[in-house]
Amino acid sequence: MKPAPKTAMVLAAGFGVRMRPLTDDRPKPLVEVAGRALIDHVLDKLAAAGVKTAVVNVHYFADALERHLARRKKPRIVISDERGMLLDTGGGVSKALPLLGATPFFHVNSDTLWIDDAMPNLARLAEAFDAKLMDALLLVAPAKGSIGYAGSGDFSLHADGRLVARVAGTQAPLVYAGAAILSPALFDQAPDGAFSLTALFERAAAKGRLRGLRLEGLWMHVGTPDAIAKAEAAIAAAR
Repeated sequence: MKPAPKTAMVLAAGFGVRMRPLTDDRPKPLVEVAGRALIDHVLDKLAAAGVKTAVVNVHYFADALERHLARRKKPRIVISDERGMLLDTGGGVSKALPLLGATPFFHVNSDTLWIDDAMPNLARLAEAFDAKLMDALLLVAPAKGSIGYAGSGDFSLHADGRLVARVAGTQAPLVYAGAAILSPALFDQAPDGAFSLTALFERAAAKGRLRGLRLEGLWMHVGTPDAIAKAEAAIAAAR
């Protein structure tokens, strides 16, 4: 098997508006599901995948999140401080690039949850990533059948792994599951300040360098308080 990235970027700076009232007094990554904070579910998976250093960006209730993360032993946590300005998904990673190094890295949303099948999905991403062919490899899940997701989907997937974005007003069969491997090359000539990663994904897709990998197992979109119970039931059933 190919070696997995040793660094990861974990996005944890957002306001978690749709998770209110639970986020009135804490950041969304500290909302608990099945007895653990959302961000700990993510960091546990990264540690199991061999990640040594996770860069976590902070903004909303940053002090509380830093205190929580200080208790962890693995992976090593490095904070990317966005207290002064929230930089969105793309700007946050761009700011943290000096902390992530010059090689491809895992990129994970702090509120994404999934139950792995036989082979962990992060290991599958590492095995499938090829820097010669791609700038980004996204883990994608079915828009239908994933717990807590009721949107229109994000992508279609070609047989060669290339992703095609959903056209406005239509449905797409797959949704970005909030985990990926990104190459630093994705951020060449990226905008300054706050911007969405979507713009860089679109640019990579136009070059044929945006690829996808179907998640094996079950993805859970825990975006609102009522999705927590559904996720907890699925986790309990899988144990």
